[in-house]
Order: sequence, then C-alpha cells, then structure tokens
Amino acid sequence: MKAGSGIPLWIVALLAALCLAVLAWTTFGFVVPFKHETGQAVLDTYFAGYDESAVFHMQQLLDENETATRLLRAMYFGPELIFPALLTAMLFLAFLTLGPVGSWFGQSVHPVISKAVYLLPFIYGIADYGENISSLIAFGNGAYAGLATYLLPWMTRLKFASLAICFIVAARLAVMRWLSSRQD
Repeated sequence: MKAGSGIPLWIVALLAALCLAVLAWTTFGFVVPFKHETGQAVLDTYFAGYDESAVFHMQQLLDENETATRLLRAMYFGPELIFPALLTAMLFLAFLTLGPVGSWFGQSVHPVISKAVYLLPFIYGIADYGENISSLIAFGNGAYAGLATYLLPWMTRLKFASLAICFIVAARLAVMRWLSSRQD
C-alpha cells in the first residue's frame, strides 16, 4: 500500500473512537475503582515513570487486598488485551493516511529512516503488551517476579516515550500535509 493513499480517514476516526471507548472502559471500570479501593493509582498511569520501590509497594498492597488484585488482573485480561492493538493500528494507519515521511525541517530523509518511522507504532504496542505481561508476572508469585519487577518501570517508560514520539510524528505529518495542501 502506498503511503498517503487508499486509507479513508473514517477508518482512522473509527479506530480513534474505539480507542477512546476502550480507554473509558479501562478508566471507569478499573482504574477509578482501583484508586477508590486502594488509595493509589495503577502503575500503568504513571506518565512520569516510577522505580522498583513503587513496584515493591504495589506488590505489598496487592498481597493485602484481594479486591485490588482481582481488579488489576481483570483490567489486564480485559481492556488491556484490546487497547494496545487498537492504538497501534490507529497510529500506523494515521501515519499511512498522512503520507510519507520525506523530509524533516526542509532536509530530505534517507529512505530507510523514512520507512523506519512507520515502525514507531509497533514499538509502542510491543512496549505496552510487555508492560502488561511484566505487571502480571511481577504481581504474581512466579519464579520470574524479580526480573519482571526490574523490567516493569522500563517498559512503562518505553511505552510512554514511544507514544509521545508517535504523537509528535503524527502532528508533524499532519502539519506538513496541511502546508502542502495550502501550496497546491
């Protein structure tokens, strides 16, 4: 498929609406009740990141509160199974719809870098699923809980960093497309 053509904008808008619906399900069905139950936010919502001590604190909290543990597991086996895939698809299709990445700040970009930009949504998706899997392992009693405890903060940082980069690239593509349409 050629970038910038063939994908109707309504498909991207539909995916965006589905993302918002699943995000609302996550927020009002799990994140808010979890905060109400424990007085603490789910680690997935820490945009600025956190360290291993926050993971240890969450492990202790979940060991003492069965309702919070059930809420967190239900979130990971419910909307968090769907949301990363939806957002990855939406970002990728938005990149394709907005067109090729041919230049940055008026300077041409090497074709390999231009194509690599389209991998950014997939980095986000892999990082988000990695964060979810790390959370399930870290908050369980398995043999790899220690490794998952170490990886979890890094997966969250990678998730939010890649998501921020995706939004910046999408905004840049939208502006460049708008500017090129004004010149025509």
